[in-house]
Amino acid sequence: MRQRRRTLRARTKVAAALAVAALAAGGLAACDFSSGATAGRPSATSARPSPSPSPTPEWDRSPRSLAAVGDSITRGFDACTVLSDCPEVSWATGTDPGVNSLALRLLGPSGAAKRSWNVARSGADASDLPEQMARAAAHRPELVTVMIGANDACADTVDRMTPVEDFRASFEAALARLRKGAPKAQVYVSSVPDLKRLWSVGRGDALGSRIWELGICATMLGGAQDVSVQAQQRRDTVQERVVAYNGVLEDVCGKDDRCRYDGGAVFDYRFTQAQLSRWDWFHPGRDGQRRIAEIAYRNVTAAQAP
Repeated sequence: MRQRRRTLRARTKVAAALAVAALAAGGLAACDFSSGATAGRPSATSARPSPSPSPTPEWDRSPRSLAAVGDSITRGFDACTVLSDCPEVSWATGTDPGVNSLALRLLGPSGAAKRSWNVARSGADASDLPEQMARAAAHRPELVTVMIGANDACADTVDRMTPVEDFRASFEAALARLRKGAPKAQVYVSSVPDLKRLWSVGRGDALGSRIWELGICATMLGGAQDVSVQAQQRRDTVQERVVAYNGVLEDVCGKDDRCRYDGGAVFDYRFTQAQLSRWDWFHPGRDGQRRIAEIAYRNVTAAQAP
């Protein structure tokens, strides 16, 4: 797996250089009559009150500190200059007022500078998440944002995509690491972006599709102009994997009382070329980062989860 990630990172750099589960309903319990009980009178066993369930923690819509984990999207890669992280425009923790990151919206400029931490890493996939969560937990943030999964689907071939069960295990381990170091931290989880829409939107740009051919997300974007049955099946397979990853994020997050999934909002967002990096037609540009920040702020501050 490490070899695959090294390949992914190298490929991305070359290309960019050119441009709860629901509780089961028990129903009404049948009366249990003992031999000496009067008809119509429940036994002592059935009369015992059921234990009260633990109260669900109320979601804090105004957290006072924030840490971000994830991949190159959260690092603002290729949003400012080619082959470079640009964390100042990160949707999660950036300081650029034009992007108006989640941290700026929640904490203000001073708070974002002092009480937000970006521990994401360009090229990361789900297997890197537990270590990132441990680093995030060390800051004892009140909110942790998660965006991961694009690199798990973007491989040289569909056979080298991260298996869904491995993706689940990594995300579960990441939340466990967070709970060990920062048990009360809230978690906001973004869905994986729609990679098939990325292909559909960007394939008409001659420069962008040429850059893709150098190796960016080959599983989805390779052979951008190829609409053969085989190519379409390959893209459908990648899309199904992204949908499965999002299902894992929703399911695992739903089992944690302090976790909120975006309801598929990022995946469903109908972005255009205007939201893409002019360097690689893959990562979000400044406007794309701003749109993700808007989605995150709306969901974090909502009275109810999406």
